[in-house]
Amino acid sequence: MKKLVNVQEVEGEGLVGLMGENVMLFCLNYIYAGKLAGVNEHDVLLENAQIVYETGELTAKKFQDAQPLPAPLYVRVSAIESYCKSGR
Repeated sequence: MKKLVNVQEVEGEGLVGLMGENVMLFCLNYIYAGKLAGVNEHDVLLENAQIVYETGELTAKKFQDAQPLPAPLYVRVSAIESYCKSGR
């Protein structure tokens, strides 16, 4: 049996470490992009948020089809499958 006996908590990792950065959130049904402005236990807040209908090439400077949302967007953490920093 293998056991994990040394656990180290690292500050500033995960979503909290991306605060202030442009991010892409790959969620259950949609992809959202914007500036990560807030994080708590249940939600994240995106400013200048967009819903991405078609990314195009993931290394491209612009999304192929992304629609701006009229207000900051709150996304449930439980709906996020993966996330990353975005240069878009």
